[in-house]
Amino acid sequence: MDSLNNGWFSELQADLWPGQSFSLKVKEVIHKEKSKFQDIQIVETETYGRCLILDGIIQCTARDEFSYQEMISFLPLCAHPNPKKVLIVGGGDGGVAREVVKHPLVEEVHQVEIDDRVVELSKQYLPAMACGFENEKLKLTIGDGFDYMKNHKNEFDVIITDSSDPIGPAVSLFQESYYELMKHALKEDGIVCSQGGSFWLDLDYIKKTMSGCKEHFAKVAYAVTSVPSYPCGHIGFVMGSLNKNQDFVTPKLGSSEINALDLKYYSSDIHSAAFALPRWVQNHFYN
Repeated sequence: MDSLNNGWFSELQADLWPGQSFSLKVKEVIHKEKSKFQDIQIVETETYGRCLILDGIIQCTARDEFSYQEMISFLPLCAHPNPKKVLIVGGGDGGVAREVVKHPLVEEVHQVEIDDRVVELSKQYLPAMACGFENEKLKLTIGDGFDYMKNHKNEFDVIITDSSDPIGPAVSLFQESYYELMKHALKEDGIVCSQGGSFWLDLDYIKKTMSGCKEHFAKVAYAVTSVPSYPCGHIGFVMGSLNKNQDFVTPKLGSSEINALDLKYYSSDIHSAAFALPRWVQNHFYN
């Protein structure tokens, strides 16, 4: 579990990003333990603030977490005309919940996270993100997302999957069967948004994930955001809608409403720009 070398943490993952590594200089190891599901580390870094690491992979840092949390939340929320009831799968640090409850039309947020230790440690050591758990709109369930959705049919307007990378148990969250499960948990015209990896790392894997989504959703898109502490400095989102006429690119909330949400990264312009992909990626995904 000790991944520090001379005061540096290096994110080594030969299966997901072979031949490269992102490193952070660590001031202090705040906490480390092995839960029932994964290795958990929380460290204080010199330039990125406090950092949550699961199974040797950076999940979030204080410096740039808002980019990921805001985009995975508001891309689907602002693509839906009336997202009253939202499900979050994963997101044990609380950051996505923190953002989702800000949307003025959201009335209920249900979250299912499998590892209660991530939640409790985030409350203790990452309060700026875990404050999302304190909102009265939120109901948190500790359990398996698959089992949860099997028992909740036609309930949600938006489902957001804030998962770790596609290795180990999280692989199932990128497969076609998962998109089928989400489809049945959605109301008519429902939207899903899932962490979708970086096109710089594995273009074919993302296309495979999108193909699985297309098996069950009438409209599918891929969007990106900039997150310096993630591999290659950015990450993408696979989005699906049951509405064949879905317009993902134009946000349904007006600029004045978005400006009132006290956000740091997301805006109307950023929303639309997130779907503009490099030519070679666009051709690979959509042709």
